[in-house]
Amino acid sequence: MTRATPRPILFNPAAKSWTAPLTECTELAYRFHSQLPSYSPTKLVPLRHLTEQLGVGAVHLKDETCRLGLPSFKILGASWGTFRAIARQLDLPLDSPLDTVKQALSSTNISLYAATDGNHGRAVARMASILGIPAQIHVPVCMHGGTIDLIRSEGARVVTSDGFYDQAVVDARVAAAQDDTAIVVQDYASGDYVQIPQVCSQAPPLYLQYAYAHQWIVDGYLTMMLEIDEQLGETVPDLVVVPVGVGSFAQAVVTHFKQSGKRTTVLAVEPDTSASLWKSLRRGESSTTSEKTPSIMAGLDCGTPSSISWAVLRHGVDASLSISDFEAHEACGYLSSQGVSAGPCGAAPIAALRRLEVSDREKLGLTKDSVVVVFCTEGSRDYEIPHSVASDDPVELTQTLVKINSANPSLGSVPGPGETAIARYITAWMEHRDIEAHWIEPTPGRPSVVGVARGSGRGKSLMLNGHIDTVTIMGYEDDPLSGEIRDGKLYGRGAADMKCGVAAAMVTLANAKKQGLKGNVIFTGVADEEFASIGTEQVLEAGWTADAAIVSEPTDLEIQHAHKGFVWFEVDIHGIAAHGSRYDLGVDAICKAGYFLVELDKFASRLVEQAGDPILGPGSIHASIIKGGEEVSSYPSFAQIQIERRTVTGETPESVEKELKEILDSLVDRVPNFKYDLRATFHRSAFKADLDHPFTELVRKQVSKTLGKEAVMLGAPYWTDCALLADKGIPTLLWGPKGKGLHGKVEYAEVESIKQVAEALTAVAFEFCS
Repeated sequence: MTRATPRPILFNPAAKSWTAPLTECTELAYRFHSQLPSYSPTKLVPLRHLTEQLGVGAVHLKDETCRLGLPSFKILGASWGTFRAIARQLDLPLDSPLDTVKQALSSTNISLYAATDGNHGRAVARMASILGIPAQIHVPVCMHGGTIDLIRSEGARVVTSDGFYDQAVVDARVAAAQDDTAIVVQDYASGDYVQIPQVCSQAPPLYLQYAYAHQWIVDGYLTMMLEIDEQLGETVPDLVVVPVGVGSFAQAVVTHFKQSGKRTTVLAVEPDTSASLWKSLRRGESSTTSEKTPSIMAGLDCGTPSSISWAVLRHGVDASLSISDFEAHEACGYLSSQGVSAGPCGAAPIAALRRLEVSDREKLGLTKDSVVVVFCTEGSRDYEIPHSVASDDPVELTQTLVKINSANPSLGSVPGPGETAIARYITAWMEHRDIEAHWIEPTPGRPSVVGVARGSGRGKSLMLNGHIDTVTIMGYEDDPLSGEIRDGKLYGRGAADMKCGVAAAMVTLANAKKQGLKGNVIFTGVADEEFASIGTEQVLEAGWTADAAIVSEPTDLEIQHAHKGFVWFEVDIHGIAAHGSRYDLGVDAICKAGYFLVELDKFASRLVEQAGDPILGPGSIHASIIKGGEEVSSYPSFAQIQIERRTVTGETPESVEKELKEILDSLVDRVPNFKYDLRATFHRSAFKADLDHPFTELVRKQVSKTLGKEAVMLGAPYWTDCALLADKGIPTLLWGPKGKGLHGKVEYAEVESIKQVAEALTAVAFEFCS
């Protein structure tokens, strides 16, 4: 496998000398937790195998896979935050026993509200159950159904938001603002604590409540730090590895291990696709990431750091890295082999340690005597097993893309799922390499993705375009999602059309980032080419352009510099409905349509006999769909014929519509009671590139060099997104791998040709963008 160069570790040298401010009430929180049902300190588990791998003195895992009967540490923060909020509202002393709190609650109305990616919400729901009060938990749209069921099992009402985690936070606050009994127990605070509609202006006490609740939750997590101190005795860890979501738990870790007299290094780990802390540290200010690609590390899947946590983490985190979902999945398997049953969030710190190179360990100050503590924050749970994003091999990448069903929902007897899953994978693949990624989705459920390998400036930009949808997998002869390789051929729906070309373009994008070119290389993975090409249209409408473009559809390694266009028409033929016995009243629209079909067939024959375009040959026309009639016993009043007219350079929708209108008008003159309506419903222009253009010459040169022979230049009878790019003034060519069975029962791409396309595209990018 050709492995990726993942997003680098970000080091923050100033954190080594930074001291965290003192905290209050940690002993009170510890005593409060001690009175909760089934409290006991969680284990500190030695990981001897990993200790040997890293060459350090010891690696200890703080095992939070079961805390107070829940599969996560979150109950520590949720319980203390809930108690502090209730104590503040009911004016109770902070050392009040749990029974006193429950008695006080029996004579008042209080409800708990929270937003969650999973464990925090369940913990708040558990506290509500213990205290005998209601809870309303808001969850993101992407939450796994099993997680929702677990929250409901605690007795809470679950409300699913239309968006991701950040939206669930807003929705919880809006709902709480309209409930006089509400207390919000949230481990997240935005810049002004509240970003909700004007409806919340009626509840100003909530504003401060969010900030207080956040800090109380952080204080609750410090119980875990006190347990670690007792378990290690006189030993102070040299390195702690902490998973980061909104940042509240990491804030607790930094606050404790960056106290005066301690010099513990803190390494933060996040998902590649929501590395908001990593990006914030790089920019030097709080940054928001897209949540369009949800992670299996659901508790870490947050788009913006909590503003309160950010104020601490920016100073106290020594190093930050991000990991892929697949690395977290593999780390779950590793921990299982060591007797620890962890979920992806809990395994993330292990994945981070396993990622470290020797040079990284040296920068972190690790030696043969170093003591490392990792926080395993959740127990095992159900999740979708992810695909690896580690490979830069175009063939392996094609296999992975084929395994993701991206059949177009506008096609087939059973609509496909669309492009969301494959767009998420491609985005995760780019984020793993720290390639700039953009999500474009004007049409819900039909996303396109754009990746940019930014150049240093003063260079030309190159766009690599490929569609990520396929035709239906229905009717495929074998497993349409296998990606299996046999006899040098890679099989599966979309293997040729065109996931092989997409993979080659993605690898070129990664290569361009490593090469450090002057110009930008832009990858556009677009939706819906198999139907209406809304993806490329929307990418262009969003403002993406380039100095030249290559569409890597399968062309058998021949450079296609021209192709046909098309226009779709509907012809309505009108009759008169009547009982089947009343020939004297009825006019049969289907029979009248027959006159037109005969003339259309004659016209089609004449059309293909013409010389047409020197490269593309003649245009063509055919009837695609015919509909008409209601029942056998009636004269049909209506018949419709849908027609496709393939066009060549110089033909327009207006010119070919005129041809049809002449045929239909002649029938009006010759056939009694012949009436029609004609309309063009959709069209795409033909495409032709200039053979003498410098970009055409460059591509021909590099393709010839890769193939070891002179490149073939041809035209194509089909249509592609090249026309849309060319219509925007972008010099464009069509060139891609060898494949067969496009839209057929068996489809494959030739493996060697995928490698050749990736090699040549990389060479084109290097020369054009240097």
